[in-house]
Amino acid sequence: MDSKPGSKVSDGIDAPLWMFWKRRRYIVVFMAFLGFFNVYSLRVNLSVAIVAMTENRTVHYDNGTVGYEQYFDWSSSLQGYVLSSFFYGYILTPFLGGFISNRFGGNYVFGVGIGTTAVLTLLTPLAAKAGVAVLLTIRIVEGIFEGVTFPCIHAVWSRWAPPGERTRMASIAFAGNYAGTVVAMPLSGILANAWGWESVFYVFGVIGCVWFMAWMFFVKTSPEVDKWISRDEKEFILAALGRTEGEQQQVRHPWKGILTSVAVWALVVSHFSENWGFYTLLTQLPTFLKDAMHFELEKTGFVSAVPYLVMGILLFVSGYLADWCQLKGYLTTTQVRRYFNCGAFLAQTVFMIVGAFILEPGPTITCITIAVGLGAFAWSGFAVNHLDLSPKSAGVLMGISNTFATIPGIVSPIITGYITSNKSGDEWKTVFYIAAGIYLVGCVVYWFGVSGELQPWSIEAQEQREQEKQQTKPIESLAYSNKVSVEDEI
Repeated sequence: MDSKPGSKVSDGIDAPLWMFWKRRRYIVVFMAFLGFFNVYSLRVNLSVAIVAMTENRTVHYDNGTVGYEQYFDWSSSLQGYVLSSFFYGYILTPFLGGFISNRFGGNYVFGVGIGTTAVLTLLTPLAAKAGVAVLLTIRIVEGIFEGVTFPCIHAVWSRWAPPGERTRMASIAFAGNYAGTVVAMPLSGILANAWGWESVFYVFGVIGCVWFMAWMFFVKTSPEVDKWISRDEKEFILAALGRTEGEQQQVRHPWKGILTSVAVWALVVSHFSENWGFYTLLTQLPTFLKDAMHFELEKTGFVSAVPYLVMGILLFVSGYLADWCQLKGYLTTTQVRRYFNCGAFLAQTVFMIVGAFILEPGPTITCITIAVGLGAFAWSGFAVNHLDLSPKSAGVLMGISNTFATIPGIVSPIITGYITSNKSGDEWKTVFYIAAGIYLVGCVVYWFGVSGELQPWSIEAQEQREQEKQQTKPIESLAYSNKVSVEDEI
């Protein structure tokens, strides 16, 4: 396949790759991009809204006096629990999402997960006013439904993504995470200032509901059941994946092989490490900018979005570059995963330490932006690695790794809340040093444990061995017949 920018590919469609609307698989990618846009906009809006919900507001009373009030008088530790509550539910369903997506179709589970979260987001203002316990419950249930999204999308790629386009398709879709963050953070600040903190949840909830209807209409389980796909493109995808039309995929996961695989556990550690730094900043960056850098609410939203804008752009670059290095034969798949992932982690370690050590608005925000942005290259490592090890088990593998990788979303905001109880700069330094240390651990473990090859325990490897046995049987039978004939003649 020619992988040069703007080139045509051998799928029978006379159009360059950038004309994504002419290829059904890239329509799926585009809709998945918008889906992840909603995943993260629905997740991060509270990170900005909580600043407006808990800040001291100047209030002019009828008697002419001036005072200060808060919508919600929550301590920093309680805010940490509110921000992490989403992940209490989220950690429960990644594994389940990977399992049921293989059975019912990743597209259905992906859509329902995000659509339900959008509806619950619309109820968040009512929940907050009813009490912190009700708000925590709503956020936990949101997490339960969003927890299925990442494993389900791997089930979608296992049926739609040719191996030579796998990294770029997944990376483009995952870029929606950061597009959602880039839009949601500043827009949440604007909405909160203009129409009150409640408007943050209403706007993003409605956007999520509209996307859900479009996804369910346009995206199908696989090329075989998509009525809009061209015959040439369908045959191209099936041939690239080694499937035939009408083939039923009966998936029985090799649990012993999965749970004893060094490559799987290296992937789990890498996913955990990336998410620790990512979730720390995702949930706490607006608060850090307000408390330690003394930014106003509206500015915290805009500044918080900058690192994710850089990461979203670099995801397109890293995904294409990873596929290009493989297709040109410059690097093996294992080398691509190792160099991209560990190079990113090492750079993130350095820039988190430097940013925390300096702790000045300009240099620190620059270091944070570089650290978060370079995480795009890690996503071309661990985030696609599941599909390398076993495409048919990729949803389950993502479910396992994402379950462990959700722990930082629960633990990090709580730890940060306790560490930064006095809101001092030195306390925030400790938060960043912890994140840097975890990046470094992930770098070392993934470097030595990573594999980009189909694993011996995988379903695909077992099928290949079975096919080889079937092919050798006629040869052995013919050899035996010839031997008998010779002996008879003698």
